[in-house]
Amino acid sequence: MPTFVIFDLEYTTWPGAMEQDWSAPGQLREIVQIGAVRVDEEYSVVEEYDTLLRPVVNPRLSPFFTTLTGIDQRSVDRDGLPPARALSDFLAFCRGGAVLSYGNDMLVLGENIGWARARGEKIEHSALTPGFLNVRPWLNAVAPATAGVNSGRLWQTLGLPRPAAPGDEHSALFDCHSIATALRHLSGTGVTLPDGLLRVSGVRGGS
Repeated sequence: MPTFVIFDLEYTTWPGAMEQDWSAPGQLREIVQIGAVRVDEEYSVVEEYDTLLRPVVNPRLSPFFTTLTGIDQRSVDRDGLPPARALSDFLAFCRGGAVLSYGNDMLVLGENIGWARARGEKIEHSALTPGFLNVRPWLNAVAPATAGVNSGRLWQTLGLPRPAAPGDEHSALFDCHSIATALRHLSGTGVTLPDGLLRVSGVRGGS
C-alpha cells in the first residue's frame, strides 16, 4: 500500500524572531522537536515519529519558545537527542518516499543538516532522496479559510473533530495529525492533491 510522510518542526525562537526572519545575532532556527506521521492513500495514520533534540548554539530554551510550544528545558535536557542522530533517524523514517509539510519546514531541516555537518557530525541517509513538498499554497487555495492559519489549527478552521493525538498546536506531532485530518477531509469532499504532486508515493491525484 502506498504511503507518504507528513512532518512538522518546532525550532528555537524568541519574541519578534519570526517577524525579523531570525536575523538577530545568534538567533538560529535550531530544531528542538520533530514530529511525523506516515499515512496511507486514505490519509489514515499508520505510523508516528516524535523526538526532541538538544540545540547546540542556543542550548537554553527561551521562555517565549517554552510558552509557545509547551516544551520545557528539563524535557530537552533529559530526553533530547544529539541533532545528527535525530536528523538521521527522521530521514530513515522517511524511507526515501514523499514527505509533506505545511510550509517550508524542509528549508529549516536543510539548515540544521548543514550545521551538523559543519560541526563534523555524520548524517545518515540522504536529505535529497525523499521528495519534500510544501502543500500549504495548494491547501490554502482549495480551502481559502485556512489562509494565515497555522498547521495546528487546520482541523478547527475546517470545523473538524479534534485529532486524537496528545498535545496541542505548536506540538509537532499534534500539528502533523491536524494536517492529516485536513487532507483526509478534503479528500472525502472530492478535493485531492494535484496530479503529479505525489507521483513518487503512488497516492492518487485529482483536482
